[in-house]
Amino acid sequence: MHRPTDRELSWRAMKVGIVVPYSWSFWGAVVEHAELQAEALRRLGLDVRILAGNDPPGSLTRVLHPRTGRHGGLPRDVIPVGRSVIIPANGSLPNVVLSPSTFFRIRKVLREERFDVLHLHEPLTPVIGITCLAVARTPIVATFHAAGTLAWHRLGRPVWPFLVDRIDHRIAVSDQARASVARYYPGEYEIIPNGVLIPPQADPHGREHRVVFVGRQERRKGLQVLLRAWPEVRRRTGARLRIVGADPLAVRLLVARLQVPDDGVDVLGFLSQEALTAELLAAKALAAPSLGGESFGMVLTRAFACATPVVASAIPGYVDVMTEDAGVGVPPADPEALARELVGLLEDEPRRAALGAAARELACARYGWDTIAKRLAEIYGEVGEPHGRPLAAAA
Repeated sequence: MHRPTDRELSWRAMKVGIVVPYSWSFWGAVVEHAELQAEALRRLGLDVRILAGNDPPGSLTRVLHPRTGRHGGLPRDVIPVGRSVIIPANGSLPNVVLSPSTFFRIRKVLREERFDVLHLHEPLTPVIGITCLAVARTPIVATFHAAGTLAWHRLGRPVWPFLVDRIDHRIAVSDQARASVARYYPGEYEIIPNGVLIPPQADPHGREHRVVFVGRQERRKGLQVLLRAWPEVRRRTGARLRIVGADPLAVRLLVARLQVPDDGVDVLGFLSQEALTAELLAAKALAAPSLGGESFGMVLTRAFACATPVVASAIPGYVDVMTEDAGVGVPPADPEALARELVGLLEDEPRRAALGAAARELACARYGWDTIAKRLAEIYGEVGEPHGRPLAAAA
């Protein structure tokens, strides 16, 4: 029986604030990452809260956000700190919190909660991360997710280095993310990949005759490429396409603009974690035709965990997580190549099932949250040791 070490006992007593600059109300990879991280840390015994934006249902939310979000009650562990607006960034449309009142809310929350450690995701994204860097007096761990050229790094360069120096431990989710941030702020970054939700059981055999796409309706996600490829896949295999995460109205408008048939296409919109897992466990393959700007293939590893092979664009961020045993790479923005590889996979069941089994093994070995959470807890213990600043002090 494992007896906890003194260090384990020290971090198990910690209270951790996970800080997300986006809105909890709208699904995204960083939001999902934070939620799964919080669950995994709690399994280790840590006390965890999530600080994030929130856009409750109502007329103002409908004006600011054309797409539908998850508007149920906030989980008890999520502390809302402001409304969000859509800000184009790096080919995406994240829901970023920019409310001026957020500064005062965060300062109040930090004073009341008295966190031992703050873990900031995308720490230089205004306003939440910047505020925490400016006013918090607790040890800070930060994870950088994005890849590519980020405008706010250039705009804030005279001030940001001072704030970056407040970070006690820097993490990047991939080599792509590390290269992107180190271009502006050189230093030591530990690579810790995005964890993934791994179902207890996943059989690559006996799947429904369908392919799933998971992602928002943003150009860089490549849904338009998949919709152009789909009529050929449908004609040759009879499979169905299940579109998850994209707003149904936006998808219908895209289909009309592309003038492609939608035969065999089911648009499901946003799904809960449980429903998404069920979709991936039932599908024969995941199609991930992104065009670029991906720092980490989180949607790929999500499929891997469900023993679902992928046909994905061979782009940086995706090739870093996809092996030849777990999926098939195709040139980005090439509907013909995408259709060809999807058809080939669907018509070769032994190969498809073998890829799915290997994908599951890969996910369990590299991306399990329990292993990642333990490393994060060790980091919290390291930065939380006495180093001249009082533990659990807030502005």
